[in-house]
Amino acid sequence: MYPKKVANDTAKVLQSYLTYQAVRTIIDQLTETNPSQAIWLRQQSAENRIQDGEAFLQSLMQDNKELVLRILTVREHLAEAVLDFLPEMVRSNIGKSNTDCRRQILERLTQTPALKETSPGVAPTSSTETHPEIDLTETHPEIDSTDESQE
Repeated sequence: MYPKKVANDTAKVLQSYLTYQAVRTIIDQLTETNPSQAIWLRQQSAENRIQDGEAFLQSLMQDNKELVLRILTVREHLAEAVLDFLPEMVRSNIGKSNTDCRRQILERLTQTPALKETSPGVAPTSSTETHPEIDLTETHPEIDSTDESQE
């Protein structure tokens, strides 16, 4: 496991996501103040790969430096507002998600035999079918299922 590489990759993804959120915020603002520029930015974000925030900004820089500066400002503001809460929020959400998934797995594991016995159209199994050791003691009385020396 390479925690520094994972952290670096996560930071890049988060940076690109904050760029995306900044672009969305600016498109919303421009829709009210400058609809033609909002349409242009929306088209640019649809045509270019906004998943890579830095590449998107580089391509946008050739066409509209003012918008790039605005995106940088909004992205920085979003980062300042979000990043303080993020580590604890991520830890908490991952812990909750892991607990929920483990609970679901445990529920499914414990419900599987019960579902077979109660499925519609299937005859319920007898107690001897579910407990083979009972069969042994009934057909072979000399075998005692409680005898631990035979295990």
